[in-house]
Amino acid sequence: MTFVTKLTFQSGNRYELEDEVSSLKELVEKKGAECKGPHAQPPESVRVPQYRNLAPGDEFSPWEYTVYSRKLEIHGNDHIAREVGHMAFPESIHVEIEVEQKKPLGHRRD
Repeated sequence: MTFVTKLTFQSGNRYELEDEVSSLKELVEKKGAECKGPHAQPPESVRVPQYRNLAPGDEFSPWEYTVYSRKLEIHGNDHIAREVGHMAFPESIHVEIEVEQKKPLGHRRD
């Protein structure tokens, strides 16, 4: 059985995100793992209301910012995927890790 490690990176700083994801992909490929991506998601515009106090209706203008996302997949190399999972990333980058187990085609369920 093969494992696929799916990494999702999100940040408000597009340049730092690109730099971090590109260097990670380079590192993973140097170590001999199959890496797919990075795949860019459309930027998401987020709007957060700000209130002067707890009373309704008394607001500042909303805080608006953009979140950029990139997805990367590591196929089959569990050791490298585990190593990436323990890496420290900048605080400005949010990282989600999902591990999926792939069974070969024609594999019977027991």
